Parts: sequence; structure tokens; C-alpha cells
Amino acid sequence: MRIRDSIKIAVSGVIHAKMRSFLTMLGIVIGIASVILLMSIGGSAQALIINQVKGIGSNLIFVIPGATKSGRFSAPASTQGIIIKTLVSGDVDALSRNPAIVAISPEVRGQAKIVYGNNDTDVTYLGVDSAFFPMRNFNVTEGSTFSSRDVDAYEHVVVLGSETAKTLFGGYNPVGKTVRLKDVSFTVIGVLEKKGIGAFGIDQDNIAILPLSVGQKQMLGIDYYTDITLQVSDAYNADFAKQRVTSIMRESHGITDPNKDDFTVRTQEDALSMLGTITSVLTLFLTSIAAISLIVGGIGIMNIMLVAVVERTREIGLRKAVGATTGDIMQQFLWESVILTMLGGLIGILIGSFFTVLVYLVLTYLVKMDWVFVLPSSAIWLSVGVSTITGIIFGLYPSREAARKDPIEALRYE
Repeated sequence: MRIRDSIKIAVSGVIHAKMRSFLTMLGIVIGIASVILLMSIGGSAQALIINQVKGIGSNLIFVIPGATKSGRFSAPASTQGIIIKTLVSGDVDALSRNPAIVAISPEVRGQAKIVYGNNDTDVTYLGVDSAFFPMRNFNVTEGSTFSSRDVDAYEHVVVLGSETAKTLFGGYNPVGKTVRLKDVSFTVIGVLEKKGIGAFGIDQDNIAILPLSVGQKQMLGIDYYTDITLQVSDAYNADFAKQRVTSIMRESHGITDPNKDDFTVRTQEDALSMLGTITSVLTLFLTSIAAISLIVGGIGIMNIMLVAVVERTREIGLRKAVGATTGDIMQQFLWESVILTMLGGLIGILIGSFFTVLVYLVLTYLVKMDWVFVLPSSAIWLSVGVSTITGIIFGLYPSREAARKDPIEALRYE
């Protein structure tokens, strides 16, 4: 029997038993749609995180207090809530003398309630140098940022995040108004543009930014820094600059044994690599879970095809009686299985793509996230390939059972 005839008979069998065909395809449809949706969400999340990391500035290096133990995903102790006082003004002076560094901003941070009139909200406040704003791409929609002169003069001025300004002042312009932070009065001089959730889940709209001198000495009463952000010249390679910063910090701290570092140096590339690996692993994990439904769907196909073989026993006997070979019967049922899974795969791709678009619209226009639409072609080709292979693998046994039937016994079957 020619392949074209086998396919025609298989299609006829699928159309003839519509409900059975629908139930057979259902598991494959759900499995493929899940794989498409989860791979797309994983790709979108990865793109979103990478864009957020890139959006905090370019050519940045971060010096964090505390050493990092060996291991790709290990973090300095300071990021786990442990207070470490190893970053001081001497480090800033030493780093600023390096020609690879074009800008530097030591930082301190804390949390407190900010109050204006009868309105208040909890915010994260940052004490930074004036170089912080251009380095980190923080622009104002109203007013201005503070200058290095304001930092040196201990001026009580503050730049508010967009959400903080909205909570305290509603739709009014807050520039020139006085707010209280930890019972200390500050004059609002600017409001930041809306930034959304930043890298590592930090809400960049619910913050208050103060001059470093005021934040460090008056608000926190400390003589060390939470971290130091450096901007490297475009003329220098990031890895080379990282090595230079590490050497300067070791010299500043009198460290000769690299295993005794009391600081950690990270670049944006380090963050992108780590976050990219994490999101890839999560995507693979979620996709593997979704793939289980494909196995369940394949088992469903095998079971229903076995039932179909029993129901069509007389048909099999009649075909063999008029000259169909064992190979012809096996080919017919195998093609039927493949057509069902491929059709289910195509429907699953359409449904998965629809829900991917729906997720994008909901997160973009309702939740107001900077969600990135990603529908990887690899997910589509993988779905087509997997559905076809599933049809072949789980269709082999029913096809073999149909082909092995004795024509005389099959014709006697009631």
C-alpha cells in the first residue's frame, strides 16, 4: 500500500470517530500548550531581568562589603542582613585615583517612615553622592537632583521616587515642600521619573535619595558605606577593570592572601550571567514539569488506540482478507496516531501562543509591568517534534497489535 493511501485511510479514521479523536488529542494539546506558555514566560522573565540590570547604568562595578564564598550563586554576608563595616572613605579615595574609574558613588541605605502633613509611607532611603544620578540613569520629571556642593554642605534636601511623591502629595508638585524622615526635616528638590521594579526586585519608585553626608552621619550615624558603585571608562575592559579594583581594595585593606578578602567585586556581566543561569534553570524545570503532561497524553493515545484496534477488529480482518499485508495495517494505525498527535500539537501551539499574548497584555496594560513579549521559535519547533515523536512511540504498540491479528479470527469477531 502506498503511503498516500495509508494517510488517506488514517485521516478518514480520525474524522469518522470525532469524539474519540478529540479525547485522544486532549492530553497532547494541554501538554504542548503548557510547554509553549512556560517557555515563553521563562524567556520573557529572563529578558525583563536582563533589561532591568542593563537599565541601572552602563559599565558599572559594584564593591560590596564581605567576602563571597566559592560557588557561583553565593552572596556576600552583607546581602544577608549581616552588618559589615569594611568599606570606608579611604577605599573611595584609593579607587578614585585609578584612571579606569570615571565616576564613583559610595552609598548608604536605611528604611524609615516619611511624612508630609497627614500622609506617610515607609520608604527605603539612600544616601549617595551627586554622581549617583547619571551613573544609574536616574532622571527627574520635576525639579532637579542635588550637587556635590549640597553633599559637602550637609544640605537637608531630598529627591523622591515617583510613587513616594504620589502617595505623599497626590497630584500636586512637591518641589519646595518639606517632608520629615525619621523626624528630620528635608526640602523636596526633585521627583524621579517612573522606573518600576529594578534589578533584584528593588522598587525604584518608592525611595527617597539624600546627600551622602546627611544619610551617613545624621540619619544612620555610621562611618562606613553599604556599598560603592563605580563607572568604568569605555576604553577599559570590564574584567580588566574588575581585577584592578580588586587589587586596589586589597592594597587599601592590607590584604595579601586572596582567601582573606573582606569585600566582593561584581560587574554587571556577573549579575547578568548569574541571573540568566537562574532563569534558564527555572524555565527548564517548569518546562520539564509541563512535559510530564505529554507523557500522560502519549499514554492516553496508546490506550485509546488499543480500544480502537479492538473496535475495528472486523475491519482489520476484512482488509487482510482482501490482500492488506501486516506492514500495511501497521502503517495505517501508526499514521493515524501520528496525525492525531501532530494535529493536537498544532492546536496546542495555537492555544499556548494565545495565552502567551494574553499574559503579555495583562502584565503590560493592567499590572503596568515592562513585560517583554517572547515567543521562541525553538518552543514551536520543539513542540512539533515532540508531538510527532510521541505519536510514533505511543502508536507503535497499538499498530503492532493491530497488524498481528489473525484475519480469520478477526472476521469472526463480534
